[in-house]
Amino acid sequence: MHDDSPTSGSDRNRTVAPGPRRSRRRWQVAVTVVCLAGGFLFGTARSYSGGDEIRPRNVELSGLINEAQQRVGEAEAVAQTLQRQIDAAAGQDVSPQVAEQRTAADQLAPAAGLTPVEGPGVTVTMTDAPRDSDGNYPADANPDDLVVHQQDVQSVVNALWAGGAEAMTIMDQRVIATSAVRCIGNTLLLMGRAYSPPFVVSAIGPSGPMIAAIEAEPGVRLFRQYVDRFNLGFEIEIADDVRAPAYDGLVRMTAAQEVPR
Repeated sequence: MHDDSPTSGSDRNRTVAPGPRRSRRRWQVAVTVVCLAGGFLFGTARSYSGGDEIRPRNVELSGLINEAQQRVGEAEAVAQTLQRQIDAAAGQDVSPQVAEQRTAADQLAPAAGLTPVEGPGVTVTMTDAPRDSDGNYPADANPDDLVVHQQDVQSVVNALWAGGAEAMTIMDQRVIATSAVRCIGNTLLLMGRAYSPPFVVSAIGPSGPMIAAIEAEPGVRLFRQYVDRFNLGFEIEIADDVRAPAYDGLVRMTAAQEVPR
């Protein structure tokens, strides 16, 4: 807010200097307050840390990912052993009720992605922008503009499903209804395993409708703008024989309803 009342030039520029004693006293009070606050903060920090270093330690993200992958691999090996034991036990004589449920489960297995499938389809490959001869990226580019992101891969996956894909893999891993695509930096995390680009998505189904769906997907269109500007990799290939292995992980879905196409 400003004052619109008429003011002479001398009044507008006039300043009143505080007396030397009042200025010195204020300065002493301010120094005392700062020292007390600093001592309190240092004491609190030392008490909190117990005398140890409280600065964040540098942790290599890649090391954490590798450790997590190792744990996932060990858990998968144990799960596979247990599953073989379950299958062996289930092959023995069972009651008619159990046999009926097993038959129903076997009929649902193909739709759930629990059986291998092969046939003609489409393969999409996406990769980060290349470096120049000196190992540098373009000077005018943001680092985020030069890598494939989670939403880019997800856009391709959604488009393939919309185009009539019957089965799909990402990096040769079977994709089912509960699969989640996540990215950490420029690595893809899928079902506990990390992958580096190029990222390969393959789908079994009608190539024409699937390619048309990819071309029409807004997220893919946005990604292709960066492909044209920064030379990221994006390739669509019609394949005569796409193989999708059976999903061998845990299926946590408890209920589902088919959506008519």
